[in-house]
Amino acid sequence: MSQAEFDPIAFKKTTKDQWNNVAGNWNTWGDFLQSWLGPATDTMLDMARVATGSRVLHVAGGSGQEALQTARRVGPDGYVLTTDVSENLTQLAEENAKAAGFGNIEARVMDGENLDVPATSFDAVTSRVGLIFFPDQKGSVQQQMTALKAGGYVGAVVYATAEENRFFSDPVGIIRRRAELGPPLPGQPGPFSLGGEGTISELFRSAGLVDIEEQKIAAPLILDSAVECLRFEQESFGALHQMLAKLDEADKQAAWDEVGQALALFETGGRFEGPCTLIAAVGRMP
Repeated sequence: MSQAEFDPIAFKKTTKDQWNNVAGNWNTWGDFLQSWLGPATDTMLDMARVATGSRVLHVAGGSGQEALQTARRVGPDGYVLTTDVSENLTQLAEENAKAAGFGNIEARVMDGENLDVPATSFDAVTSRVGLIFFPDQKGSVQQQMTALKAGGYVGAVVYATAEENRFFSDPVGIIRRRAELGPPLPGQPGPFSLGGEGTISELFRSAGLVDIEEQKIAAPLILDSAVECLRFEQESFGALHQMLAKLDEADKQAAWDEVGQALALFETGGRFEGPCTLIAAVGRMP
């Protein structure tokens, strides 16, 4: 395998390891994640017609904040299955569901590109900032479609373009330059891989979905300070540490210092407001 080729198997293993490593931190930030991503999730669930009694499958569901939000919506007559490739995140999702008293949530370890669920058993299959990291995004959508009842919906929340999400794209750019990393390889997934105009709609269309809708949503990260945002990114995004792995400690610290300076530009009015735009998209199973 030459360095000019993307290795999806290695990528998936690295991604799984990264999320297992930061699972506890990601979960600790759960309340913030919900305040940040919850409104866009509600928009997606509305677009996917998720209502009382619905059966919903979450792909790349993390530590379960999205599942809890959905479980409140579908009520005790509904059912939510949250899945993730990370064993540690899935364990936390199960614990969070039990702690919140929900008996209609199940959590299972599962690869989003190889879903082991009964066919035609869900009203909606959704992912929140998860599909962007799958090497075979079209294959995953088609897997999700097999789980749907006729007329059911696939839904996703994804980041828009890098320019519209500078809370993350600026740090990534700094770290790539400091670590002397090249641009993403052709075919490599990533945070902005579905953010282009109409990109996710075309993905859904090519997979066989119909009645496709997408909506852009302003979702700035509101925190007390740039220092707090830096801590959030350091604790919650394992990929950033992976990118810095070959640097010595002094160079790593220099990179983080520059990231902190870049994030400080988004402090205004006594708080941090990091630029973020999300896209909620759905498509219907014919």
